[in-house]
Amino acid sequence: MSNSPQKSNFIKSKAFLLFVWSRNILGKKWVKWSLIGLVTVVFLLVSLFVSVYCGAFGNIPSKKDLTFIRQEAATQVLDKNGRLIGKYFIYDRQPLTYKDFPQHLIDALIATEDIRFYQHDGIDNKSLVRVFLKTILMQDESAGGGSTITLQLAKNLFGRKQYIFASIVINKLRESIIAKRIEDIYSKKEILELYLNTVPFPDNTYGIESAARKFFNKSTTSLNKQESAVLVGTLKANNYYNPRLYPKRSKARRNVVLNQMVKYGYLSKDTADILIADTLKLEYRSFNHDVGIAPYFREQVKKELTLILDSLKKPDGQPYDMYRDGLQVHTTLDYAMQELAEEAMKEHMAVLQKDFESAYGNNAPWKQNGTFIKNIIKQLPLYKKFKEKGLSDKQIEDTLNTKRNVEVFSWDGDTIARITVRDSLQHFVKFLNTGMLSIDPSSGAVRTYIGGIDYRFFKYDHVSQSERQVGSTFKPFVYTAAIENGMKPCTYFPLKAVSYVNYDDWTPTNSGSEEEAPHLNYSLEKALSNSVNTIAVKVLNEVGIPKVVDLVEKLGIVKTIPNEPSIALGVAEINLKALTGAFASYVNAGKAVKPYCIKEVRDRYGKVLVSFKPEVKKVPAFNDYTQQVVLEMMKTTVNSGTASRLRNEYKLRNEIAGKTGTTQNNKDGWFVGITPKLVSVTWVGNDNHSIGFSSTGIGQGANSALPIFAKFYKKLNEDEYFNAITKAEFKTTSYQALEDLKCEPEKRDGFLKRLFGLGGNKKRFKGE
Repeated sequence: MSNSPQKSNFIKSKAFLLFVWSRNILGKKWVKWSLIGLVTVVFLLVSLFVSVYCGAFGNIPSKKDLTFIRQEAATQVLDKNGRLIGKYFIYDRQPLTYKDFPQHLIDALIATEDIRFYQHDGIDNKSLVRVFLKTILMQDESAGGGSTITLQLAKNLFGRKQYIFASIVINKLRESIIAKRIEDIYSKKEILELYLNTVPFPDNTYGIESAARKFFNKSTTSLNKQESAVLVGTLKANNYYNPRLYPKRSKARRNVVLNQMVKYGYLSKDTADILIADTLKLEYRSFNHDVGIAPYFREQVKKELTLILDSLKKPDGQPYDMYRDGLQVHTTLDYAMQELAEEAMKEHMAVLQKDFESAYGNNAPWKQNGTFIKNIIKQLPLYKKFKEKGLSDKQIEDTLNTKRNVEVFSWDGDTIARITVRDSLQHFVKFLNTGMLSIDPSSGAVRTYIGGIDYRFFKYDHVSQSERQVGSTFKPFVYTAAIENGMKPCTYFPLKAVSYVNYDDWTPTNSGSEEEAPHLNYSLEKALSNSVNTIAVKVLNEVGIPKVVDLVEKLGIVKTIPNEPSIALGVAEINLKALTGAFASYVNAGKAVKPYCIKEVRDRYGKVLVSFKPEVKKVPAFNDYTQQVVLEMMKTTVNSGTASRLRNEYKLRNEIAGKTGTTQNNKDGWFVGITPKLVSVTWVGNDNHSIGFSSTGIGQGANSALPIFAKFYKKLNEDEYFNAITKAEFKTTSYQALEDLKCEPEKRDGFLKRLFGLGGNKKRFKGE
């Protein structure tokens, strides 16, 4: 007790000395102003925080708002088996649930981005202190960042804004407030789910599922450890570590992620060493709207989906948005079959293009300096715009002759060329294009859809948009109408040409050796299988134009057919899709179908919004007997007629019926391939109607269009997956039909008829 007063005095003296020292220190100006500055900074930060919290810099979502977080999602276009074909999006995103994430993906994310994720409440104070001390004070760039997964999620969900001042600070404060609220509402698993569904990856890709499909062509659930490490590694800087653009950087970053997993006990050292030694393997698949599988089909589906969504509303009455609402569009397309069809098309068209250009040589119209290119230039919107502005032809020509960098299509590989508008037109106008559609003839379900040679450069869809003269592919309709109206299959018609006086002496002729045999007569089967023009018109003359037109309408072709005898030769311009649906009737009991692309549309939760059933004509356009007879005739076309190269050159032994077609001046080449389970129609030609093939040898349907079908079917034959199609057999033809077809394919005129030429070469066309 005696020491207490002494101790008390000691403390008081110490306090007095501290007071004196503090007073002396505070008396110094630099200390005083430093404290004032510190207090001011703290006050400003607190004031800024309060103002941000109160919404002075934009509304901050409340906890109630955050409970209704709804992520924008890409609409998925799926094939008939649920395989992803493409997407419609503004931000390429496909949300998953937590259970879809492999554990090694979660481990890689935590080890690399936020090791204390399960300990903090949205703000990692330890990391912030580390960043402040090491990065700011000690300039140690290896200290890392202080951002947590939750803070990144807040940024991903609500983005950042630009302010007049202190944008970084304000955005960070906003994100910290949002992060705290997210942590109060959601579990750690839910936060990871939200994060992985919204985080940006390279190539404008949002969410782990879209990234997995784009860079590795697989779902997230199928990612291996290396692939997960690659994608997690890109989060540090998604362009800098883009594995497509910078594979070496990406691999190095992948290895950093794997080492982080070792460091924090998520991966053994031995396993990591094996994974690190492995090469970086990508299976990149772009979902850009202009590239990828079936781009013309995807564009057609988008057009149809737009019309469908116009009549649908969400439960809250709002319209659906195909770019944001994560719809699932289930289509009829067969992904695997489409791949083979596109391969076949490219293989043939690359060769045909070379033959086409070589056949023209220096006489090609696009190489001439005359009016051909000038006339095309005058149709350009750019030319018309210059004209409206009052520019002279000379001024316009000078402007269009300015060279610029243009991406140029070539079957040998695209290049960037410095060329003028004229040069560009001369290059692109020469390309042949194509359209090919394959459908299930029983329903009209589209299985393959090729609208052109390359959607990036040629947007015009030759399946749904184009109408071209169909040539000899129209002849089966003429013969069908004739059989249906009582003409016997063994009816004979002379080959010789006839002039129809009531049609300005119009004289349809044949080609090749058939012109040299005026006294021969062909049966209907021989005439159709060899595509004889003169006989097709004579058959039309017998049956009458109205009956043929009536049949065509029953087959679903709504296009107005010209009321003239030349329709027998295919002068009518018909859409390829409609033509395919009509030919399905020959293996569908006489009933035409309407080709369709969309089976059903679902919302993001899998609820069916709308579904579509096949549109099959209820009443057959012709009876079973007619169907069997004409189908047998088209089988003969393949076995020994104009399509016989399917057997001779391509060695196809499948059950196939078909019809070739070539239009006047070799402008269009066609082939119709009919098999029991698949009907395909192919067209080849130039988009400029003034450019045809230089000869029938190269331009006839058997040479220009048929090979695409042939190569396609050969590829189908090589894959057991398609056995149900390739090994299918036609229904047994009735005894009566086969008996009625038993006749000599041709016979010669008798002696007197040959001598006196009975019948004459001029007639009136009566079949109107």
